[in-house]
Amino acid sequence: MLTSEQIKQYRRDGFLILPGFKNAAAIAALRERAAQIVSQFDPSASRAIFTTREQEKKSDDYFLASDNTIRCFFEEEAFGADGQLKQDKSLSINKIGHAMHDFDPVFRAFSSDPRLAAVARDLGLEQAQVWQSMYIFKQPGIGGEVRWHQDATYFETTPISVTTFWFALEDASRDNGCLWAEPGGHRGPLRERFVRDGDRVRLEKLDATPWPDNSAALPLEVKAGSLVCFHGLLPHYSAPNRSPVSRHAYTLHATDARSRYSPHNWIQRDAAFPVRGFL
Repeated sequence: MLTSEQIKQYRRDGFLILPGFKNAAAIAALRERAAQIVSQFDPSASRAIFTTREQEKKSDDYFLASDNTIRCFFEEEAFGADGQLKQDKSLSINKIGHAMHDFDPVFRAFSSDPRLAAVARDLGLEQAQVWQSMYIFKQPGIGGEVRWHQDATYFETTPISVTTFWFALEDASRDNGCLWAEPGGHRGPLRERFVRDGDRVRLEKLDATPWPDNSAALPLEVKAGSLVCFHGLLPHYSAPNRSPVSRHAYTLHATDARSRYSPHNWIQRDAAFPVRGFL
């Protein structure tokens, strides 16, 4: 699937952009299904927000129980001082997570792509296992910042194998909060580890290497339909979206079954609900 030059680029930079990977019909189907899930979501059931700040304090039961099901999370700025939504529910949801690829037929069809399986193999995942899916809205005006992080923090394996597959469902630009990454940063250490112990989680500091500054960050501006693949150790972030345009995206996180998946990762599976690959 990938050329030798693309594989070389991925190994050098820690990420690879594949324009036009998904067509307009596939994107429209996923967006329509996401809108249906949000429409059916009752805000009174939970006002859980998604944030990458103080995750130990803000990871509640609603979040932890979303590991192997489908749940909606609000943007940090969705609610006003009176506790009410500032705008329509459809413009207030931060993301849907974290197992649509297993439970929802539309998301499963989008994720079960032989070309995606081929890309994963070319990137080193001989036996891909997909642990998590997220539909990210990056809402206009209130789309929250996602701080610098490494995805291996949440999916630790020995050796590190987690790979992210990030699909642009709308054009992503600097204006509406595109991804930023540190080219070559995947050759650095794992800085943090998100550890789950029953119903408690903590963020362990593993290495004092500072996060990149803006001079080392590269904006990954892509068109709708593009697939961005990146290494689990690649430092990346996205800025808030203060534009009038949303930035929808869909992500999958996969590891290689040949590596040891940590029993302390926040998402676990067992024989009753085994982790599956792309096919």
